[in-house]
Amino acid sequence: MELNEQIVVQNESLNYEEIAASETFKELLVAKKRFTLSTTVFFISFALLLPVLAFYTNLLTKPAIGAVSWAWVFAFAQFAMTWIICHLYVKKAAEFDEMAKQVLSQGIGGR
Repeated sequence: MELNEQIVVQNESLNYEEIAASETFKELLVAKKRFTLSTTVFFISFALLLPVLAFYTNLLTKPAIGAVSWAWVFAFAQFAMTWIICHLYVKKAAEFDEMAKQVLSQGIGGR
């Protein structure tokens, strides 16, 4: 029987307090929080850097490549940053799913 089927069949008999107190569950929460906070701080910092640099400095008015200024390079870099963060999230979500499966399998097996 697959793990998902076991969870559906035995859902009522899981000891949620025991699962929440387990070390693997706590590790999962810490890993998710660390990834979420660091990614959010980086995203917000990078996104807010454009208006700060544009309004308070002249750095972005200088040409980067021919007639293209650094403002355009920075603005398009934000699109790339968004795609990179999405890619990283998909990879990390798969790791978090594996960790969650371990937590649930210990919860089912530990009864």
